[in-house]
Amino acid sequence: IGSERRGNAGCTLPAAVDIQPACLGLYCGRTVLSVNGSVETYGDCGVCPRGQRTDDNKICRECMGSPDRYDWLYLGFMAMLPLVLHWFFIEWYSGKKSSSALLQHITALFECSIAAIITLLVSDPVGSLHIRSCKVKKLSDWYTMLYNPSPDYITTVHCTHEAVYPLYTIVFIYYAFCLVLMMLLRPLLVKKIACGLGKSDRFKSIYAALYFFPILTVLQAVGGGLLYYAFPYIILVLSLVTLAVYMSASEVESFKDLLVRKKRLVVLFSHWLLHAYGIISISKLDKLEQDLPLLALVPAPALFYLLTAKYTEPSRILSEGGNGH
Repeated sequence: IGSERRGNAGCTLPAAVDIQPACLGLYCGRTVLSVNGSVETYGDCGVCPRGQRTDDNKICRECMGSPDRYDWLYLGFMAMLPLVLHWFFIEWYSGKKSSSALLQHITALFECSIAAIITLLVSDPVGSLHIRSCKVKKLSDWYTMLYNPSPDYITTVHCTHEAVYPLYTIVFIYYAFCLVLMMLLRPLLVKKIACGLGKSDRFKSIYAALYFFPILTVLQAVGGGLLYYAFPYIILVLSLVTLAVYMSASEVESFKDLLVRKKRLVVLFSHWLLHAYGIISISKLDKLEQDLPLLALVPAPALFYLLTAKYTEPSRILSEGGNGH
C-alpha cells in the first residue's frame, strides 16, 4: 500500500492493491481462518459462528467479555418470570382447602434455582458459574435476522447469528431445565401432599405451567430485545398494579388488617422486593450515593394506599352520594 508510481505528468499515484470485496450487511463478517504472527487469513463474508460477532472491521471476533450488571439484572428478571407464575397458580388453585401450598412454593423455588445453576454450568465456559458474552450495543443486535443483505436484490446473504450471545439463547435453555425439573419433581410431591384438593384440582398448577412456558418462550423469541430495555419499567408497573389489586381484593384498609394474617405481610414484602429490583435495574447503582436513597421510595405506594383506602371505599362513596341527594 505504501509503494508509489509516477504518472505521465510526473504526479505521484498510489500503487495498485488487491482489495477484497466489501462485506455487506450490518451483521455479516469474515471468519478468521488462520493466524500467522500478526497476519490473519479471513474467509468469505457470511454468518459468524456461535459465540462470535463482528467488530468494526467486519471481522468475526470471539465474545470474551462478561455480562455487566444490567445484563445480570435482565437475566434475573427472565428467571423470576416462571417462578412468580408458578407461585401465582399454586396459590390460585390451592385455595383455602389445602395446606400444601407452602411446600409447593418451596418446590417451585427449588426447581427454578437448580435450573438456573445448571444453565450457568452448561454455558461457556462449561463447569463455571461465570459466562462469557458479547456486549449489547443497540436494539437491532437482538434481531439480526431482519438485517440479512440482498446485494443484487435477488440473492439474500443469511448472516443471522446471536450478536448478544448468550443473552438470547440462555433463557430458552433455562426454561427447558425448569420444565424438565418440574415434570420430574412436582407431580410426585403434589400426589402425596395435596390431599385437601380433589383429583382434578391438585394438578392444575402443573397444567398451568404447561401453558405459560410456551408463552414465555414465544415472548422471549419475539420480544427479547424489547424486554431487555423495558423490563425495569415493567417490574415497577406490575408490582404497583398487583399490590393494589391484592390489597383491594383482600380488603386491606389499615395497618391492622395487614397484621391479621402473616400471608398478607409476605405478599407485601414480596412486592417491595420486586419494586426495589425495578429501581435498582433503572438506576444500575452506578452512583451509590445518588441511587441508594431511591430505595427509600419502595414502601411509598403501600403507605399511600393504606392512608387513602378509607376515603375511596365504594360503600362510603355511595352512601355519601345518596346523602347528598
